[in-house]
Amino acid sequence: MRTGPIAMAAALAVAATLALGSTADAGPGRAAAPRTGAAAAPAAFTHPGVLVSRPQLDFVRGKVQAGEQPWKGAYEQMMASKYASLSRTPKPRAVVECGSYSNPNLGCTDEREDAIAAYTLSLAWYITRDGRYAQKAIEIMDAWSAVIRDHTNSNAPLQTGWAGSSWPRAAEIVKHTYTGWPNAGRFATMLRTVYLPEVANGSHSNGNWELSMTEAAIGIAVFLEDRAAYDKAVGKFRGRVPAYIYLNTDGDLPKTAPGSNLDTREKVVKYWQGQSTFTDGLTQETCRDFTHTGYGLSAISHIAETSRIQGQDLYPEVADRLRHALGFQSRYQLGAQVPSSLCGGSLHLGLGPVTEVGYNALHHRMGYGMTQTQTLTERQRPAGSNNLFVAWETLTHAQNPN
Repeated sequence: MRTGPIAMAAALAVAATLALGSTADAGPGRAAAPRTGAAAAPAAFTHPGVLVSRPQLDFVRGKVQAGEQPWKGAYEQMMASKYASLSRTPKPRAVVECGSYSNPNLGCTDEREDAIAAYTLSLAWYITRDGRYAQKAIEIMDAWSAVIRDHTNSNAPLQTGWAGSSWPRAAEIVKHTYTGWPNAGRFATMLRTVYLPEVANGSHSNGNWELSMTEAAIGIAVFLEDRAAYDKAVGKFRGRVPAYIYLNTDGDLPKTAPGSNLDTREKVVKYWQGQSTFTDGLTQETCRDFTHTGYGLSAISHIAETSRIQGQDLYPEVADRLRHALGFQSRYQLGAQVPSSLCGGSLHLGLGPVTEVGYNALHHRMGYGMTQTQTLTERQRPAGSNNLFVAWETLTHAQNPN
C-alpha cells in the first residue's frame, strides 16, 4: 500500500482523471474534456528544460564520471554511435518531402538523424565539456536553419513532429550551457515559422501522430518562451491522452479526442483497429502494432517530463493511464500469451526503447509498482535510439531523481 506523498500523488491522479471527463455517460462519441481554460505555461521558463533539465544533466554527468552503471555503458553506447561523430556532415534541404512510410524519402531520414545528432552532441558536450561537441551541434543546427522552408506530402505533420521534438532538446542545452551561438535567433525563427505551424493544431490520424506533434509543439514553445503555444500544446495533450489509453473507468467505450467525430460505436471500434473489447492499458494502436504504440507512449512521457521541468507536473493527470499502458504493452512484449479477445489473438511486437522516461517518473519518483515495465526496461538497457525521435534514455533518465 502506498503511503505519504505517494498516496497523495495517486489521489491527484484519480482526481485529475475524473476532471478529464465523467465516466457516468459512457456513450459513443464521448469526448475527453481537456481543461483548455487553465493556463499551463510557467511565469518564467526553466532552461535547459525540454525533456532534460540542468539538475538531471548534472546527475548524469556525475554518474558517468564516477563510472557507475547503467550510465557508463549508456554513455559509451551513445559516444560510439554515428550521431556523436565529430566528422558528421549535415544534409539540409529547403523542402523535406515525406510520403507515407517515408516514401518518397526526400530528406526525411537526413532531417531526423541530423536532429538526433544535434541532441546527441549536445549531451556529449555537457558530459565532457569538450567544446568541439557543442560546435558540431551548432554546425548542424545552423545548416538546417539557413536552408529549410517547408515539409510536404502526406507524412509532413509526423515528420515535422519527429524532427521538431529533437531540435529543441539540442538547442536548449547548447543555448543555455554553452557560450557562443551567434545564429541561435535564426534557429528560433526556423522553429517558429517552419515547424510550429505544422504541428500546433494536432491531427485526427492515429494517436501517435498528434502526440508526437504535441511533443514538438511544447518543446518549441519552451525554447521560444511562447506561453500561448505552450498552453495550446497542453490542451491538445489533455484531450488526446484519455483518447489514446483506455481505462476501465472510461466505461464501455474509450473516450474520443475533441473534434474527432467518432460518434458511433462502429466508428470507435474501427479507429481502435477493430478491437471491440477494452481493458486497462489498451491503446488505440495496440492492435495495429507495438512500434507505433511505443511512439505514442514515448511522446506522452516526454511531454509530461517537460511539463514537470517547467513547474506544472502533468504526470499525476495521466499516471494511471500511462502506468497501465506501459505495463500492458510490456507484459506482451516480454512474451505473455495473447488471449483471443485481444487483437484476434495475434500481436505485432516491437515496442522499442521507449519505457525508460515514464518508468523512472512513475516508479522511482511517484512510487508505483511496475513489475512488467521494470523487467522490460532493465532487459533493454542501455536504451539506444529508434532513429526517429527517441535517443539515449537510459543515460538521461535511468533512476534520475531530479
